Amino acid sequence: MAGELPYEAPLTEMRKKIEELQQFGLEKGIDFTEEVSRLEERYTKLEEEIYSSITAPQKVQLARHHQRPTSLDLISLIFTDFMELHGDRLFGDDLAVIGGLARLSGTPVTVIGQQRGKDTKDNIARFFGSAHPEGFRKALRLMRQADKFGRPVITFVDTKGAYPGKTAEERGQSEAIARNLIEMAKLSVPVICVVIGEGGSGGALAMAVGNRVLMLEHAIYSAISPNGAASILWKDASKADQAAEAMKITAQHLIEMEVVEDIVPEPKGGAHRDYEATAEAIKQKLEQHLAELSSMTGEQLRQDRYNKFRKIGEFQENMEKLEEPILEDSALGKD
Repeated sequence: MAGELPYEAPLTEMRKKIEELQQFGLEKGIDFTEEVSRLEERYTKLEEEIYSSITAPQKVQLARHHQRPTSLDLISLIFTDFMELHGDRLFGDDLAVIGGLARLSGTPVTVIGQQRGKDTKDNIARFFGSAHPEGFRKALRLMRQADKFGRPVITFVDTKGAYPGKTAEERGQSEAIARNLIEMAKLSVPVICVVIGEGGSGGALAMAVGNRVLMLEHAIYSAISPNGAASILWKDASKADQAAEAMKITAQHLIEMEVVEDIVPEPKGGAHRDYEATAEAIKQKLEQHLAELSSMTGEQLRQDRYNKFRKIGEFQENMEKLEEPILEDSALGKD
């Protein structure tokens, strides 16, 4: 099985047995149809058991799968007439962020995505999908252009985080991320963001301030990676699986907490199994949510975006009065 993950090993072993039995039957001229049929039934049952109970640590593996479709893969399957635009008009062209003009079922849109590489050389050129400030500024330039001409903005989020190196800090990484948060909140066009792989830290949020935030079924979205959280909380990165369970980073957890609005189903086994089916599922969701948002005015869209993020999180306020003052008069130096 191509791109097999550790928890899929039982499926691979059973599939191997089925194929060996079929081959043996052909070589010896023996009919194993009934035996193969029973094994196929067992395979289907095991497949359902495994894929219906994928844990948070396993979803981390799926979200980071090297064969998972990238932004460019999905753009080519979902949109037509895509024209990529380059550069931030300030410093340079960051290949970790791609974007441009396209059509979604005939509707002009601006589409922007964080782009991982497809091989080692490509990953190095694209900084493994971790953008420098010029990447975020390129995204913002395209969003402002979309706002000017009334085009909806669609973003694909897929990054472990913003580039953490010295060069990024020298060019204003934190300011670039903060600027995107402010400016995306003020856009007067519909903004739909889709987390397609790993949505990590401020690097993800800088392209995810949308009216609707969608997630692929096995994507993850968090303020810090499970590895980073484990290093901080337990001083032990090997406890990343434990952190992943505790952090509630899956689409299923996040829709319950109203951080995201919708989950896009993936093919059985993950998006890397079928790019076309994944793209079609995303396209249907984009069309659905864009139709809902298109009837809103610019002010309504801004208010809708504000309300979405304002309601995230819960707190309790204790209004009970203290029976005793925190500091007695003597503690304040009074008689």
